[in-house]
Amino acid sequence: MKSSIFETSNFKPKAKEIAVGLKGENTTLNGLKILHISDLHIDKSTPFESLNNLVAVINQSDAQFVVITGDIIDIKTSNIEDKLNVLKNIKKQSFYISGNHDLFYGLNSLKNRLNSFGFICLDNDFVILSHNHQRFCLAGLSDRFSKFFNIKRKEKVLIDTINQLALPTVFLAHQPKDIEFALQCKASLFLCGHTHGGQIFPFHLLVKLVQPYLSGLHYKNSTAIYVNKGVGTWGIGYRFFASSEIALLKLVTNEKSVE
Repeated sequence: MKSSIFETSNFKPKAKEIAVGLKGENTTLNGLKILHISDLHIDKSTPFESLNNLVAVINQSDAQFVVITGDIIDIKTSNIEDKLNVLKNIKKQSFYISGNHDLFYGLNSLKNRLNSFGFICLDNDFVILSHNHQRFCLAGLSDRFSKFFNIKRKEKVLIDTINQLALPTVFLAHQPKDIEFALQCKASLFLCGHTHGGQIFPFHLLVKLVQPYLSGLHYKNSTAIYVNKGVGTWGIGYRFFASSEIALLKLVTNEKSVE
């Protein structure tokens, strides 16, 4: 992934492979590769070239599947149907959760479109997948603003179910502050976005006041945390000291936890 100090909305990042050490004796997730993207913020100004580049990067990667941790759109889907259609060219199994912008601009219409492409929404839900001939859980929560859109998150039901499954778990949420729920189900890995890494310096400082993590890899107890800086932009169509990213996460087990 090319990194730069200043990026406009038509910047075309490459995937960067990042080794994520996981704590514990269970080796189920060892070697698993997840292509993690977030915060596309697709609107009328999003260049087709950028979307085609994103699809190409995803398809050329050796990830087992793709996860999108929210804020896919930044306008009603009826205004960007042609741009959303580009995403149907993604050949890898893709899972997603809602972000606050998706809720605001119409989650149901977004779900209808993405689900028609074969994407799977994991808002307040989970799936059982396999790796190394062993099962693991991939689970997600809808965004924290769901309650303002008459959507119940059902955190307790989801967490209780995951704990009963007793499987290694990769947990998705849009905002880093939802780490509390990943910890409650002892998730091996928590993936999120929302922050844009600050997007424009010095807004990094404001983000740190309301979110526990700004970007990159962190650890809490036995859970690894990755905060994706996102692909798109919001408000002002550029980034400054907060480059966009497409993260190819390679999971490696038997690593010590870092507080």
